[in-house]
Amino acid sequence: MNYLERAKKYRAKKRLGQNFLVDEIVIETILDTSNISKDDTVVEIGSGLGFVTEHLVKLAKKVYAVELDEDMVKELSKIDADNLEIVHQDILKTDLSQFGNNIKVVANIPYYITSPILAHLLGEVDDLNNKNRNSISQVVLMVQYEVAKRLTANEKSASKEFGLLSVLAQFWAEVNFIKKVPSKSFFPAPKVDSAIVKLTVKNKPLLELSNYTFFKKVTKSCFATRRKNIKNSLINMGFAKNAVEKTLSDIGINENLRGETLSIEQMGKLSEKLKENL
Repeated sequence: MNYLERAKKYRAKKRLGQNFLVDEIVIETILDTSNISKDDTVVEIGSGLGFVTEHLVKLAKKVYAVELDEDMVKELSKIDADNLEIVHQDILKTDLSQFGNNIKVVANIPYYITSPILAHLLGEVDDLNNKNRNSISQVVLMVQYEVAKRLTANEKSASKEFGLLSVLAQFWAEVNFIKKVPSKSFFPAPKVDSAIVKLTVKNKPLLELSNYTFFKKVTKSCFATRRKNIKNSLINMGFAKNAVEKTLSDIGINENLRGETLSIEQMGKLSEKLKENL
């Protein structure tokens, strides 16, 4: 099946960040990673020309193709499948809970809105009862390679990789890097490589905390001023100096360490003890 020749018939819209996936091997990898059965409901985000969609409908019980571009909706309408429903809508305005429970999401999304889409699917770290997340069992996501490294990063990774996006993803999901995808796998080819990442959604958050909104503020402090040590970063975010110093001493964290060198678990302990000391 010559996806490249099919894609060349259409003009990708830069304003929508469109790059059509035309690599058959990569499409097979997405399908294999998704592990879809005849009992599954799939929500595909950014269905485009339907190169993945036309396979999904053969594997799943039901496929909801969420696509914003009207021209792409017309192309998707050509797929002859009773179990396909096209949703002409912005994914950020779409309530996934309407599609059922244990949904499997497959997404090839515009890279410039990756973070908002992830937050929409998973909820923020203090969003304990997010309707979308509660409806999703897994997400297989095509993202920019650099973003994939951020999603899977930890405190031992390069400092610029580990950040709030890492915390968000890992707080609500088990995140696995599946495969690097070269730019030539798309038409038109983007300027950067991509990667497939799988997120298996957790039934409960990574950490059990007394105040998740407070934890969110603490994690923001850890990454807000990367050149400053953890003590000054926390003080700059408005936490009282004496409480910060006592907290770091209580839990044995060197005040000269930078925030991004702390693990998510350490950030959790820091949050709990700091709240107690304020």
